Amino acid sequence: MPTDDIRDASDAILVVGVGRYRQEALAEAYRRHAGAVFALARRLLVDRAMAEEVVQEVFLRLWHRPDKFDPERGSLRSFLLAQTHGRSVDILRSEVSRRQREQRDARETAEADYDIEHAVVDLAVADDVRQAMAVLPAGERDAIELAYFGGHSYREVAALLEQPEGTVKSRIRSGLQRLRDALVETGITGPWAES
Repeated sequence: MPTDDIRDASDAILVVGVGRYRQEALAEAYRRHAGAVFALARRLLVDRAMAEEVVQEVFLRLWHRPDKFDPERGSLRSFLLAQTHGRSVDILRSEVSRRQREQRDARETAEADYDIEHAVVDLAVADDVRQAMAVLPAGERDAIELAYFGGHSYREVAALLEQPEGTVKSRIRSGLQRLRDALVETGITGPWAES
């Protein structure tokens, strides 16, 4: 199939070409639909790298299993978007499950090692941390609270605060430095106080 014919071919013909391992057919399907697939994955996952991985997986699935597409049931774009949605939801569920597992493990570890002496020390330190957090600028305080107390990644904090990820990282870094200095002034020491 010449290149000019590929550009004029219907999506159903392209999928037949993909089924015959014609790379140019897959390339044309990608040219036509990758933008929409990426946009949906990015909207669902927020993370650009994860969205790019989903795009790659969706088109790889098309390459390996073109017979899954049935032109009688809808357009190729609809088929690819359905695949994108399903894969994105799987990733989101996996992330939520991983986070819950980590939180459960942390709770169980904390509960196993907890005693009254630790409780008293923790309360005293928590009060000092609360006071030190109160003097931070609002942007730094919000970013730190979401990242460290809310359990969000930098990427998630950036999305929640509607700020660029670099700005969020910078605010967290400067806020942690201020927090460290304030805690050292109050006499609280730890491995972080030595840096």
